Amino acid sequence: MRLRIDLAYDGGGFYGWAVQPDIRTVQGEIEQALHRILRVDPNDASEPLRLVVAGRTDTGVHASHQVCHIDMSPDILERAVGHMKVPAVTALEHRLQRVLPDDITIHRISEAPVGFDARFSALERTYVYRIADRSSEVDPRLRGCVLHIDGDLDIEAMNLAAAQTIGLHDFGSFATPNPGGTTIREVKQADWARVPAQPLIAQPMAGEGYIVPTFESGLVCFTIVADAFARNMVRSLVNGCVQVGLDKRDLDWFKGKMAVPKREGSTGPIAPQGLTLEHVAYPADDQLAARAQAIRAKRTLP
Repeated sequence: MRLRIDLAYDGGGFYGWAVQPDIRTVQGEIEQALHRILRVDPNDASEPLRLVVAGRTDTGVHASHQVCHIDMSPDILERAVGHMKVPAVTALEHRLQRVLPDDITIHRISEAPVGFDARFSALERTYVYRIADRSSEVDPRLRGCVLHIDGDLDIEAMNLAAAQTIGLHDFGSFATPNPGGTTIREVKQADWARVPAQPLIAQPMAGEGYIVPTFESGLVCFTIVADAFARNMVRSLVNGCVQVGLDKRDLDWFKGKMAVPKREGSTGPIAPQGLTLEHVAYPADDQLAARAQAIRAKRTLP
């Protein structure tokens, strides 16, 4: 049977999602916990307990809502129940959350619909990159998920650059393809905005009392939605936009990078801590298999 796992994690303590020997990764931590809970030997080839994820995140990148799936036999899943008087899927969710470290949270585990594939069935992914520039009040509590830039960002110029990315393009100037893969992707939304400075309460309780702020007030946020993303694509696009926003590069330079999909050193990825995977969207259950089949085809430009 196939299980869908919805989760979140603070990427600061991980060397990305994908499992690697002797290195702490999100996939590695979860798979290790699953083998422990279900009492399956990690070397048991008949029950590999391997996760398939919607989108691999790089070292230091966060996820507030990631999705993955795992296949296992019903007999193995039943081992999660123990003395708990709940369904096996619910038991696994409870036990996994208790065993995992504090920087990983399980939102829920559910039996996946027929045809569901966490990676290939996805319609789109949404990432947000958060920056505190000179016009923002830097909150040291957010240093793990917000990048501080000592400069004033020109949001209008950055939006002109971001607008060039919308549509189907080869992002070879801003991304690295997987072996045998491509850097052609379809971006559906890409825009910059400063979060309005809004308190949690409209008026102080008495006199000039303290007004509780919201954490994101004043931050500059980049939201990008695409059918999929190539390696380093989001952080490299952010870096390109920031160079335009700081007046280190002009819009024609960015347009040129979009027109000629070739890496040449000036469009590498920006620091990872500001980036968070926020959402993965899927079609209706009866369209999951067809979507997975269609997306497996290697894309080309018209």
